[in-house]
Amino acid sequence: MSGEASRIIDDRIILGIDPGSNIMGYAVLRWCKGRKPELVTMGVFDLRKYKDHYLTLKKVFEKVVGVIDEYHPDEMCLEAPFFGKNVQSMLKLGRAQGVAMAAGLHRDLPITEYAPLKIKMAITGNGQASKEQVADMLRRMLSIPQESMPKFLDATDALGVAMCHYFQISKPVSTQKAYSSWEDFARKNASRVRGIVKEKNKINKKEDDTDR
Repeated sequence: MSGEASRIIDDRIILGIDPGSNIMGYAVLRWCKGRKPELVTMGVFDLRKYKDHYLTLKKVFEKVVGVIDEYHPDEMCLEAPFFGKNVQSMLKLGRAQGVAMAAGLHRDLPITEYAPLKIKMAITGNGQASKEQVADMLRRMLSIPQESMPKFLDATDALGVAMCHYFQISKPVSTQKAYSSWEDFARKNASRVRGIVKEKNKINKKEDDTDR
């Protein structure tokens, strides 16, 4: 993520994209520092009616640019494609994602990608969570009425990307010490190292007693 994207400001609008060559999800999240994020909009681009692949890519570009021009996001985040066995499907998905990214770059947006596992962990704490579980957790987090939940889970997948990005950029700056080497760590944390060595010696002693 670029330095501009990582800079925390008071008011920020995040565009999340769930890439797809048939159905592409999008979601817009607004976050004001000191307040919980709020959903602005979410939905899908239904691309199934375009039978020509190159026309589909053209429509992806136009629709993503359209959302950007309407909601003026400060940055874009996308779900990284999941690598499956169908090479042709992966090729189409990768192209769709690339065109969506190009639309963001065309409007000078910083772009970040997140793996599906990371998104699920950020939202539910479970990297194996289903799309339905992610959607329900997002509904609870953002107080979205059940009747307002979208038909296509691609939309909530896009919202999940946006929320994952929010969690990343809203973290306080880490105060954890940096260490140049193990020796540097040992020197600055002598008491912790002694504790680790002591515990290791206990374990070794128990193993020795067991072997006798």
